[in-house]
Amino acid sequence: MEDRKILIVEDEQKIADTLKLGLIENGYHVEVAYDGTIGYRLFQTHSFNLVILDINLPGINGYELCKRIRAENQHIPIIMLTALSGLNNKVEGYDAGADDYIIKPFEFKELLLKIRVLLKRTMNQNFPVGTLLKAADLEMNLDSKEVKRADQKINLTAKEFQLLEYLLRNKNRVVSRADIAINVWDIDFDTNTNVIDVYISYLRNKVDKHFDPKLIQTQVGMGYVLKDK
Repeated sequence: MEDRKILIVEDEQKIADTLKLGLIENGYHVEVAYDGTIGYRLFQTHSFNLVILDINLPGINGYELCKRIRAENQHIPIIMLTALSGLNNKVEGYDAGADDYIIKPFEFKELLLKIRVLLKRTMNQNFPVGTLLKAADLEMNLDSKEVKRADQKINLTAKEFQLLEYLLRNKNRVVSRADIAINVWDIDFDTNTNVIDVYISYLRNKVDKHFDPKLIQTQVGMGYVLKDK
């Protein structure tokens, strides 16, 4: 049970209690907070392996709570579970540090699948000290979480960092939008969303716009590739 402790922060008590019961029936140990402030206190005083949180919370809202949790723990999986379905809401959630974003109403089986994937990924990850990923004059330090190009520091959000890490690990190989969705967002590919394209654009503005050569390239009809020139 040491790797199955989940914190739920949800102000709708019926939803929170239903989630708790369902997760307990599936072998998870669950704590619930009905507002963001209490949720943050629980996170600081207990050990959890995954956090599920709503956005519209009393006390500390979900975006701010996500940022605080991510600042204290870079690796814990965070799932936002919310009725806010707009692209801007999703972007803000990922920028705050969320690993996945599920829109209410949702299938409980889908949530269970996402939890299993995220916990498995976390358990299998190694976080080596001082490991560098490089392409041309672009460098990413996985220990310090610093990114530089031509010795200039580049500030990235948590999701931008994860996306760039995936591209760097697959440099010179074309990755599809579906590949990115599965490996960076842990979501099934949705042809109706352009959130991946939005983040590619964000990365280009930070990593490529003021530098040459341009590393992040589009392969029409296929996906994206980060080329090591």
